[in-house]
Amino acid sequence: MLANRYVRTIILSRLLLQLGIWIRNYGVLLYVTETTGNNPIDVSLISVAEFAPIFLFALIGGTLADRWQPRRTMVWSDLLSALSVVAVWLLVLQGGWVMLLVGSFISASLSQLSQPSAMKLYKRHVPEAQLQAVMSLSQSLIAIFTILGPAVGTFIFIRFGIDVTLIVTALLFLGSSCILLGLPRDQQQVEQSDRQGFRHELRDGLHYIRSSRSLRTLSLTFAAVGLASGLTQPLQIFLVIEQLGLDKSFLQWFLMVNGAAMLAGGIIITGLARKMQPHLMLIVGLLVSAVCTAGIGASRQMILTFALLAISGFFYPCIQGGIQTLMIRNTETAFIGRVTGTMMPVFMGMMVTGMLISGYFKESFSLFSVYLFSGGLIVIGALVLLPFVLRTTQPDEEKRAA
Repeated sequence: MLANRYVRTIILSRLLLQLGIWIRNYGVLLYVTETTGNNPIDVSLISVAEFAPIFLFALIGGTLADRWQPRRTMVWSDLLSALSVVAVWLLVLQGGWVMLLVGSFISASLSQLSQPSAMKLYKRHVPEAQLQAVMSLSQSLIAIFTILGPAVGTFIFIRFGIDVTLIVTALLFLGSSCILLGLPRDQQQVEQSDRQGFRHELRDGLHYIRSSRSLRTLSLTFAAVGLASGLTQPLQIFLVIEQLGLDKSFLQWFLMVNGAAMLAGGIIITGLARKMQPHLMLIVGLLVSAVCTAGIGASRQMILTFALLAISGFFYPCIQGGIQTLMIRNTETAFIGRVTGTMMPVFMGMMVTGMLISGYFKESFSLFSVYLFSGGLIVIGALVLLPFVLRTTQPDEEKRAA
C-alpha cells in the first residue's frame, strides 16, 4: 500500500498538516484562555472558528475539488494556509488575539478544498482492493494525532509562547505543500464541469434525502449528536480547571487518553464489525457515549473522569462505523457523494450552533447541566434510530428520481 507513490506522498503531507493543525489549535486555545482570563464565551469562539468552515464550505469544497485539478488545489491550499498563519502572526505582534480566530477560520476553510482533493486522488490512483486499507490508515493517523497533538501543541506554547507556535505551524503547512509537489502533475481533464453543477447537486441531494425515510432518520440523529458534541467541545478545558482543579495544560492528557482509547477501539471493533448489525452498533455507541458524557460532567475525581473518557473513546468507532455503513447501505451509488456532502453540514451546522451557545449555557446554568443536557440529546439521537431495529425487512433502497 505504501509502495503507491500517491498514498505515500499524501500520507506524509497529511502527517505534517495534522501536526500543524494541532499545534495551531492548542496554541490559540491556551493563548486566548490566558489573555481573556478563562472567559468561556471567548473560548467557545475558538471552536466556532475552527469548525464553522466545515459547515459553511463542505459542499463548495467538494464541488470545486471535482472541477479543479486535485494536485494543484492541494498544493495551493496548504501554501495559502501557511501564508495566512504568517499574516496572523504579524498582526498578533501588534497586540490582540482576535486575529488568531480569523487565521484559524481561514486555514480551516482552505482545508475544505484540500481534503476532497486528496480523496479524488485516492479514487483515481489507488486500486479498489486497497481503498479500505488506505481509509483506515488515514483514520489511524487522525487518532494518533489526537494522542500526540495536544502534548506537542501544549509543550511548544508553554515553552516558547505564541510567536514560535505560529511560526512552527506555518513551516509545517509549507512543508506539506512542498511534499505534494512530488506528485505527478495533474492530467488535463477532458470533460468540462457544468457551471450550474453545484446548485443542481445540492438540490438533488436534499431532494434525495427528503424522499428517503432512512436518510431522514439518520439526518435527525446527525443533528442531535452534532448539537450535543458542540455543547461540550469548547468546555473541556473547564472540566480541567473548575471541576478537577488542575492546571489548564492538563487538558492534553484528557485528549490523549480519549485518543488512545479511540485507536484501540477502532482496531478491536473493526474486527467485530462484520458480526454486528450497523444500526445496533450505532445505538450501542450512542448510549455508551450519552452515559459517559453525563458522568464526565458530574465527576470530580480524576481517575473516574479518565475512565469515562477511555470508555467513551473506545466506543466512538461504533458511532463512526455505524453511521457510515448505514448511509452507504441506504444510498444509491450515484448519490453517495451528494448525500455525504449534504448530510455532513447538518452535523457540523448543529455542532457549530452548540459551540456558539455553550458558553452562555455554562454562564446561565452550570457545567454539569450542559453535560447532562448533551447526554440527553445523544439519547434522543439513539431513540430516533429505533425504527432501524424494529424493521425486519431489507435496508431501504427506494428508487426515486433526483
